[in-house]
Amino acid sequence: MKVLYVASEVAPFIKTGGLGDVAGSLPKALAAKGCEVAVVCPLYSKIGREWRDKMYYIKSLYVQLAWRNQYCGIFVYEDAGVKYYFLDNEYYFARNQVYGEYDDAERFAFFSRAVLEMLPEIGFRPDVINCNDWQSALVPVYYCLNYNYRPWYEGIKTVFTIHNIQFQGQYGREILSYVLGIDDYHFDNGFMQQDGDVNMMKAAIVCADRVTTVSSTYAGEIQTPFYGFHLDPVLRWNQGKVSGIVNGIDVDAYNPETDPHLFKNYSVNTLDDKKENRKQLLAMCGLQADDETPVIGMVGRLTSQKGLDLIQCVLNDILEQDVRLIVLGTGDYAYEQMFINAKWQYPDKISTNIMFSNDLANKIYAGCDLFLMPSLFEPCGLAQMIAMRYGTLPLVRETGGLKDTVIPYNQFTGEGTGFSFSNYNAHEMLHVIKSACFLFRHNQEAWRAMQIAGMTTDFSWDHSAQVYLDLYQSAING
Repeated sequence: MKVLYVASEVAPFIKTGGLGDVAGSLPKALAAKGCEVAVVCPLYSKIGREWRDKMYYIKSLYVQLAWRNQYCGIFVYEDAGVKYYFLDNEYYFARNQVYGEYDDAERFAFFSRAVLEMLPEIGFRPDVINCNDWQSALVPVYYCLNYNYRPWYEGIKTVFTIHNIQFQGQYGREILSYVLGIDDYHFDNGFMQQDGDVNMMKAAIVCADRVTTVSSTYAGEIQTPFYGFHLDPVLRWNQGKVSGIVNGIDVDAYNPETDPHLFKNYSVNTLDDKKENRKQLLAMCGLQADDETPVIGMVGRLTSQKGLDLIQCVLNDILEQDVRLIVLGTGDYAYEQMFINAKWQYPDKISTNIMFSNDLANKIYAGCDLFLMPSLFEPCGLAQMIAMRYGTLPLVRETGGLKDTVIPYNQFTGEGTGFSFSNYNAHEMLHVIKSACFLFRHNQEAWRAMQIAGMTTDFSWDHSAQVYLDLYQSAING
């Protein structure tokens, strides 16, 4: 089977979030199962010289986008059985940031059109094209409108993966023909239109042969008004082709036995060495705690999606307990200030780090006892799986991938890999935090059993990659 994986970011070349991690890991897992995989991504100026020097120029072509005829250079790099293609156009991709430009609609429409134009030029005819989020949502749209009737392209199947339905590629009607090169008729008939705007994600959901999300719970959630961001009726109408496949993590990169960022490496068999990471992390953050004081970590974006308004409501209540809190991340100004002010108020209990550092992130995963992630919605989430990999118990809200990956502690059987609460309620979260802290202080045997259960859970891409292959095959079979 031949698969083309289309993404607007791919780790380790360029990454702003979870999509980059997935695009960097899933294709390698597919290739390991015998699939012939190619990945395509824009050649951003922010991709470092260490990667550019390893790429080879293949050829160039011109891509028609509405009335424009734009240059596109094709570069390739091969690693671990995967070919990575990079599409070059400095007008679109030599920018200071990956997203957030005034002409993002045009930039990624060019990228989507160039992906399809590139295929015969490189002699790669995929059985399946897997696109991701709104930045490549026009690939299945252009395929349906302009390519599927051409002999070379005939029979290619398209899969569209939704990583976060909140961002849909919504723009005014005026871009449809002038920028995207799609006839206004497709706005009037509703195909490209949602709530009076052009909506690229909606069109991809309609056009694609299969639609996936990054967890099974999220696949169901986005078919409801609360989580669907106005696309829930479209997803319910197309529910027969919608499914959820939980993401994996790179278990080699996140491995407490070999992670170079840790103060001391450890495994499930040498779990006591985790305490050295705890001790050194506290010292690094200017905090002190005895063995019975739970250390809670938070790593990620400081936004309302991540449940920060819940924390804002009860932060004083949390810090009035005998706990230590270590926070790492950037985001909304109000939440950054909340943690900065808390540091002034509770200097001996909280470490506030308004930045992002992979080194400190891994030290937090390894050195904390609890990992707090009370998201309002979470399509999949990787941090909770990374935390479990390091023997740090996640405390999450039961939504999306958090519900699918964290088994809540059962006091009667001792089973579980973490703690959870269901309602989006600050005091329900606070109650679970207090219960977890009580367990930490008074039942280390149960705590250790959960650590081992989490560390020995298979969070690799192996299983998920097979589910993707089965999905691809079902699309090919029709």
